[in-house]
Amino acid sequence: MSIVLTEHSYGKTRIRLTKVTRRADRHEVRELTIEIRLEGDFAGSYTTGDNRLIIPTDTMKNVAYALAKEHALDSIEGFGLALANHFLEHHPHVERATARLVEHPMERIRVAGVEHPHAFAGRGPESRTCAVHRGRDGLRVESGIADLFLLKTTNSAFAGFLRDRFTTLPDAADRILATMLTADWLTPIDGGEAAGYDWNGAHAQARRALVETFAGHRSLSAQQTLHTMGAAVLDACPRVERITLNMPNKHRILVDLRSFGLDNVDEVFVATDEPHGTITGTLQRTTSPSS
Repeated sequence: MSIVLTEHSYGKTRIRLTKVTRRADRHEVRELTIEIRLEGDFAGSYTTGDNRLIIPTDTMKNVAYALAKEHALDSIEGFGLALANHFLEHHPHVERATARLVEHPMERIRVAGVEHPHAFAGRGPESRTCAVHRGRDGLRVESGIADLFLLKTTNSAFAGFLRDRFTTLPDAADRILATMLTADWLTPIDGGEAAGYDWNGAHAQARRALVETFAGHRSLSAQQTLHTMGAAVLDACPRVERITLNMPNKHRILVDLRSFGLDNVDEVFVATDEPHGTITGTLQRTTSPSS
């Protein structure tokens, strides 16, 4: 019997990094979690224990910290490009480097209505994400959002669905729609243009399209809302080629207060996390995005 190692990769994950940029009048802070993964000529380490071509994962961690010192870190996509480029430029046997970054957003604390120059608070579970895949054959950059909590108290219905003997869910002409949105979108771009691209502006534009569409859409199902939100990003962001959305349906169930002699007409609900519906979808242009 012949056994062949068909695929392999390795790397360092959950590299935690805080960078403070100290200006005369105020400080900037960025909180990141980073994963670096390499593919290439590493089979000897797997098959015979020959580690001569292995870049230690501890070295990957050190590269992240050293490049953070040298890099402006004005966008996570830009820093991800710097990380991926480093391994391909310095190690010819590396065929592909992937850098995944999660930014944990911070906002300035306001004191007496004025933004504090060096004190910050977290913005909840929402995070900004990116994945930079750099290979000898090209570049792929995915940007995204994870764990963005969205809720609307009206203009959401769910009715006319299939029924069988196991169905107990009633039709809902109006209900609360709540979700924890994760979205990832692909921006086709070459290496020369990527370094100067306005990743922050593009991310803000996509996020705005998602949030504003969720708020304004008259929903007949979570699936329809997902499709409308994804289409809004493709309309608003001509450089985006594809977007994938994951929208778990975080149910709000009306509490029965009749045993306490109280009417509860769409006022008091219990928030449930499990079990929940999970709705996903990918939208892609049928023609190439404009340049």
